[in-house]
Amino acid sequence: PPARVLVVDDDPTVSEVVSGYLDRAGFAVDRAADGPGALERATAVRPDLVVLDLMLPGMDGLEVCRRLRAAGPVPVIMLTARGDEDDRVLGLEVGADDYVTKPFSPRELVLRVASVLRRVRARPAVPAAAPPLRAAGITLDPAARRATKDGTELALTVREFDLLMFLLRNPGRACGREELMREVWGWEFGDLSTVTVHVRRLRSKVEDDPGQPRLIQTVWGVGYRFEAPADERPPADGGGRA
Repeated sequence: PPARVLVVDDDPTVSEVVSGYLDRAGFAVDRAADGPGALERATAVRPDLVVLDLMLPGMDGLEVCRRLRAAGPVPVIMLTARGDEDDRVLGLEVGADDYVTKPFSPRELVLRVASVLRRVRARPAVPAAAPPLRAAGITLDPAARRATKDGTELALTVREFDLLMFLLRNPGRACGREELMREVWGWEFGDLSTVTVHVRRLRSKVEDDPGQPRLIQTVWGVGYRFEAPADERPPADGGGRA
């Protein structure tokens, strides 16, 4: 059956245009104009993905996203009215899988929806026997999707966990932002600042001093490199999707 997408936007023009493009692309589309309506629709018919406006009357998109995620895993693409980094960070912090800044191309949004759904459906199961990764006091268990630093559990979002796992599997290697976007997010295109924001958030959780990162280092003009003492490095697996 076609994937079901719930479009949540209080602007009837935006909602109609987005729904029309998604419908023509072969998706089954539901619509809601506010937060309570979105939660009601999602309860009645569980969507495969939600396109969610950040600025909604009564209950904003961040709270809607939190409540949707509390009810069960569902991919969310956040629509932000501004290009402010704070908006992007807030959306990503509550678990949004992607964001699109208004004004946007409906065709691009359809491609983003398809890309996120492919990523979710294609994510391979982690073998139960997959060994934990350890470096610099960090222990990451791929099967349990649990990470600790010096014995304290890290509160990581889905994307932060996947990003840390990829970096731990490729120690000492410069990983380009485009590569990270492709291997961690599963996107062939997109706003590279998404990677930058996630790296900064991840540093705030794994670095002793995020202002002077020791583990996740910037490789200027390229991307990032995970550095750890040689005797603490996990064996490199040559890349691969996290």
